[in-house]
Amino acid sequence: MTASAPVRSRLGAASLVGAGILFLVYPVLRPYSDETTMEGARAMASSAWMVAHLSAVAGFILLTLGLLGLHQVLGRPLTLRAVVVTWIGAGLTLPYYGAEVFGLNVIARRAVQAQDVSLLELANEFRYGPAAVTMFGAGLVLLGVGAVMAAVAVWRSGVLPRWSALPLAAGFVLFLPQFFATPALRIAHGVLIAIGGVWLGVALWRARRIP
Repeated sequence: MTASAPVRSRLGAASLVGAGILFLVYPVLRPYSDETTMEGARAMASSAWMVAHLSAVAGFILLTLGLLGLHQVLGRPLTLRAVVVTWIGAGLTLPYYGAEVFGLNVIARRAVQAQDVSLLELANEFRYGPAAVTMFGAGLVLLGVGAVMAAVAVWRSGVLPRWSALPLAAGFVLFLPQFFATPALRIAHGVLIAIGGVWLGVALWRARRIP
């Protein structure tokens, strides 16, 4: 390793741990309710809604930085491809989350102020618009592919524990399906990603001691 490699591994490790924690904060803080009702409007208008979704936004950013740190340590062609695929996936996913954070919050607040639940139809027009849902779905698929590529690179590396990247990869493979699950399962999914991020982050932190 070069002199800066331990610093890069520490930053990458911290990013992965942070990402894991934030992806747990996201489903734990997110309010759950029927989003076609006034109760749903109040949920989307709440500060908890914004904090939860902003946690996910920060989590995606930290994930990409963490995988860059992983590549800096392992230096495998597969980890570089994982970084590129994951960055593209995050880029396609984040605009959707931005609209969830800010756009839906504004719509919901207006619905609450006007006591007009019909305004929430605008939320579904955004969520299920062809361009929005295609970008979002493609982004999450690419994030899953990138995480699997990183896990394969870790498995083959002989530098990090073989299993250390598998929970994180599983979490991102399941990221799209978990949207159709119950709140309890969505929180369990957050726990899975948290375990994966912390485990891989700790393994990466310790890898700096390997000559």
